[in-house]
Amino acid sequence: MTVADIKKTAETKMAKTIEAFKVELQKIRTGRAHPGILDQVHVDYYGSMVPISQVANVSLLDARTISVQPWEKGMGAKIEKAIRESDLGLNPSAQGDLLRVPMPPLTEERRKDLTKVVRHAGEEARIATRNLRRDANEHLKKLLKDKEISEDDERRAQEQIQRLTDGSIAEIDRLVSSKEAEILAV
Repeated sequence: MTVADIKKTAETKMAKTIEAFKVELQKIRTGRAHPGILDQVHVDYYGSMVPISQVANVSLLDARTISVQPWEKGMGAKIEKAIRESDLGLNPSAQGDLLRVPMPPLTEERRKDLTKVVRHAGEEARIATRNLRRDANEHLKKLLKDKEISEDDERRAQEQIQRLTDGSIAEIDRLVSSKEAEILAV
């Protein structure tokens, strides 16, 4: 493994960490409705569990209401049950084939709890990024020990990996602060 390989691997893994963190943030419900909130809800479709988006059209009716339009007649009740039993705290109502999922407004206490959840998820992402930096630095030390690179090359590579880490952590901090602002906005 060369220095370039180590840097490239660290860079890709840090980018994946940030993407995973963005997905995690999408699951955290704010007062606004967005179709992505139902992505982790799965429904029984002929014996296999599939995401709601694969059996119904999920869209927004307005800023606080999601509509779910099943593609098959009998799926409405199953989708309604799956949303009700999810840990999102949503209460869908059926109107013929269409399901309306109103987003309840958040209380001040719930908003503060959600900001704690966001900060915790941010810290987990930072820890993952730092672990990637540590792994890359260990690989560099092994190359130095095996005399495949010089001390100067190792030091330069460690500085570049540190810059990558700083950039990733700054991006995570930016995502945390924007999500907190979104949650606290009334």
